[in-house]
Order: sequence, then structure tokens, then C-alpha cells
Amino acid sequence: MLFKNFPKEEIYSLTDQIRRNSRSTNINIIEAYRKRKYTNHFVSKLTDADKENSETQGWLEFAKACCYIGDDEFMRLNSKCLETGRLIVFMIRNPEKFS
Repeated sequence: MLFKNFPKEEIYSLTDQIRRNSRSTNINIIEAYRKRKYTNHFVSKLTDADKENSETQGWLEFAKACCYIGDDEFMRLNSKCLETGRLIVFMIRNPEKFS
């Protein structure tokens, strides 16, 4: 469990931010895909997804700096964020492949 080593005062702030941003990334991608016929809307929702993914990375960096998560866990999760970011950017740059 990722959050088991977080101090109690972070349970409802930092952990909540990580959960909300990571879930929002997913939801924005879903919304973008459902609007894929409208290129501008598709790209707009994907840029929202990219922002949320970047925020997730930022909160993970903060958690690592505070020693709430170790290097291995950070690397594993950050790697997933980087891969997600690459996929989002590909979709933004190639919206015609999804319409």
C-alpha cells in the first residue's frame, strides 16, 4: 500500500492530491476519447490530462523528498507517469489517428 508510511497529517492532503490527480488524468483521457470527432475538444481534454499527470508527478516528487516513499517506489510510479505523459503527448500531436 503506497500510503501506509505517510504521516497521519498527510492522509487527507498529500495522499488525497495524488489520488485525485491520478484519477483525473484517466477521466480526462476518457472524456477526450469520447469527443475525438471534435479535434479541438479532443486536444483540450488531453492537455487537461497532461496537466493532471504532471501534478501527480509533482506530488510524488514531494512525497519522495519528504521520505514518505522510497526511491524504488518513486521510480516505479514516476516511470508510469512518464509513460502516460508520452502517450498523451502522442495523442495531442496526432489527433487524426484517433478520430
